[in-house]
Order: sequence, then C-alpha cells, then structure tokens
Amino acid sequence: MKLLFDQNLSPRLVNTLADLFPDSEHVFNLGLDQSPDQDVREYAYQNTFTIVTKDSDFGELNVLMGFPPKIIWIRQGNGSTQDIENLLRKSFGAIEAHNTNPESGLLILF
Repeated sequence: MKLLFDQNLSPRLVNTLADLFPDSEHVFNLGLDQSPDQDVREYAYQNTFTIVTKDSDFGELNVLMGFPPKIIWIRQGNGSTQDIENLLRKSFGAIEAHNTNPESGLLILF
C-alpha cells in the first residue's frame, strides 16, 4: 500500500515508514506541494495512493466526489514527526483494513 503524504506532514515520513509503506511519496518530492488539493487528489487517484493529511479538505472532496483515492485524516494536534510516525505504525492494522475495504473512503486517526 502506497501513502501520499500531504504538505502539512514531514517529507521524512516517506523514509521512516518505508518498511511498512514502501513506494510511498510526499507531495514535495513530486512537485505537488503548491498544487491545489484537487490536483493532488487526481494524482493520488491516477497512481493508486492513499492520501495522508492533517487537513479536512481531502475528506470533504471525497464527500463531494467519492473515492478513490482513500484518505487517512490525522486528527492529532501539533505533534512531532515522531508522534505521527508512531501513530501510523500503531494504526497499521486499521490502515490495512481501510485500504482493503471497498466501502471505506476515510479513516480518521487520533
């Protein structure tokens, strides 16, 4: 499963989580960090990424447009990159279930 980390998350997550989520990317590395959310969403859709974000905009787009792409919405406060990494590692089972469930479009992690 491939994750696409939004601009509000550290690009370092691509490397620190490569053991669980190989082939993941960050919008910065793809030149999408200044792109509108709809462009990022379309890229994720075309390239089978699940978007990971701290922003509600992608969830709202999925309500309007449906899914895929699937969204993981991180609802932690201003945690460190290490906190985000730990949350994603701890939630690996839930993320895997989210990605394999054809009826799940949004996973919210606290």
